[in-house]
Amino acid sequence: MSKICIFCKIIDREIPSYKIFETALSYAFLDTGPLSEGHTLVIPKYHAKFLHELPDENLADILPVAKKVAIATGADQYNLLQVVEHVHFHIIPKPNDKEGLGITWPSTNPSKEEKDATAERMLKKLQSLN
Repeated sequence: MSKICIFCKIIDREIPSYKIFETALSYAFLDTGPLSEGHTLVIPKYHAKFLHELPDENLADILPVAKKVAIATGADQYNLLQVVEHVHFHIIPKPNDKEGLGITWPSTNPSKEEKDATAERMLKKLQSLN
């Protein structure tokens, strides 16, 4: 049976993503329509629609991953947000009043080169946190 959840498909590598960080229980990747540079999703590999359905071991893993990714963005301010019915966190850097999360969702369309550069910069910062 084919999985319907887009995040499960990303975890199973059925849909490509810009992986930023991964553990045995969590996966972090760049958003495809970022609100600002470094906009990253952090998801558990366990499919749960709501936080209270997530096993404690997954919850214990995902929060430190979200913290590391937030640090890796280099932003002093950021927002955390969940939208889709698979527990996840958007780490959205807020470098100024116009970028980041606001009342609207002003997604951007960065080039492959821009995504490559962002992913590389964040990966280097994450490696220094270990």
